[in-house]
Amino acid sequence: MLLAFVLLALLFVADLGISGPIGNFAPVLDGVALTAMSPKQLSRRDSTKYVVAHFMVGNTYPYTLKNWLSDILLAHQSGIDGFALNAGTDSWQPQQVANAYQAALQSGTGFKLFLSFDMTSLPCSSANDAATLRNYITTYASHPNQLIYNGRVFASTFSGESCQFGQSSVQSGWSTQFLQQLSGKNAVYFVPSFFVDPSTFQSFKGVIDGIYNWNSAWPTQVTSRFVPDFVSSALQSLSAYVGATTTDQEYINALSSMGGSYMASVSPWFFTHYSPQTYNKNWIYLSDYHLYAQRWEDLIGIRGQVDIAQIISWNDFGECHYIGPIEGAQPNSQAWVDGFNHTGWLSMTSYYATAFKTGTYPAISKDQIVIWSRPHPAFATAPDPVGRPANYEITADKIWAVVFATSPATVTLSTSSTESQTFSVTAGVTKLSLPISAGGFMKAVLQRNGQTIIDLQPQNFSFNPSPPSYNYNAFVVSSS
Repeated sequence: MLLAFVLLALLFVADLGISGPIGNFAPVLDGVALTAMSPKQLSRRDSTKYVVAHFMVGNTYPYTLKNWLSDILLAHQSGIDGFALNAGTDSWQPQQVANAYQAALQSGTGFKLFLSFDMTSLPCSSANDAATLRNYITTYASHPNQLIYNGRVFASTFSGESCQFGQSSVQSGWSTQFLQQLSGKNAVYFVPSFFVDPSTFQSFKGVIDGIYNWNSAWPTQVTSRFVPDFVSSALQSLSAYVGATTTDQEYINALSSMGGSYMASVSPWFFTHYSPQTYNKNWIYLSDYHLYAQRWEDLIGIRGQVDIAQIISWNDFGECHYIGPIEGAQPNSQAWVDGFNHTGWLSMTSYYATAFKTGTYPAISKDQIVIWSRPHPAFATAPDPVGRPANYEITADKIWAVVFATSPATVTLSTSSTESQTFSVTAGVTKLSLPISAGGFMKAVLQRNGQTIIDLQPQNFSFNPSPPSYNYNAFVVSSS
């Protein structure tokens, strides 16, 4: 998985072709609120839809059954239907997968699980290598918490587009060594994340039952070379690419003649900071402009064409897109993860997951505000040998807020004693932002009829102009 991201990042930096602004997006202007989203009917629900979260089994070495149960219950109450279990080569991972299935059963929630084989970790050069994958399938095919889709065992991958399993082609390898050897109750519904051009999907006909578009979660095409003049107006233009469904439509169109299922991604953030001596991953993807909320809203807009939405991720700490609690064993990411809880984003998930699955935005029964920002200016200097991450120039120095209001109210955002703005919000969801400068703080106050309903200000956050190391992770806080 790590190697694939490095290769993909190089490709994205090289490929800068963009065909103009995408979709119909309201701009996010300083001091201007985006249009609130009120409960309304969406496109008709035409089949069962699922919301799942990508779960890194490789980060669970110290997990007990109790840890798994806690995560499953928290995810379930947040509107998530299941976990995609990213399984790699560690000898201890099969036992943790077993614990996950046992905890799901014990939870009594009907929470679903399926294997997402990490083919950047698992070997796939010989026919024998496929036995590991088949064993996972046959072990859990009849488990009550295994996701069964169209009557078959649902399975996915991260990568695998080069795996031949000792055969003459990738298609033959997956077909003869994996799929054809699993029949009856073990038959697989295969929706992999193959990093291939959509124009080649037809070559996998009879092998795949659908495709998972991993990189649809972020506007990966936007790099530092994309905006040569990093002034505020230039950065503002990037908002049109956040959450856009262009690659979704490319995948959907390519699948249309095959009749396959489409699984899309949604993610709140991306920053990774590993040195060349370790994983050699040091970049950001554009995650500003309320990425998590915006991506959900755009996916919901095309929900009739999307079968499953996969959240990236529950616990991939190294890439900073986790929405679950910080626990387990981090992949040497403590320097930019510890102290940066993201469960405020998790608290937003039920609202959007419900809309995606049912076709209706639910009524808001409780006022809530979620705010976040980076811990230091984009152009800050730090004594960090790893250096600034690639694309650091494309991120704006702002705080971002999502307001869930039960009825009309006013919301005041503040980032210093002299920088604040009051917004009128309607019932529903409103996305706000405000610039933040060195030494600034985050504060949001919601008032209604002269009463303060929410007064949110994290005391352990400051926009540090002189950070000890580079950290482009998000500090997220939510009202209770």
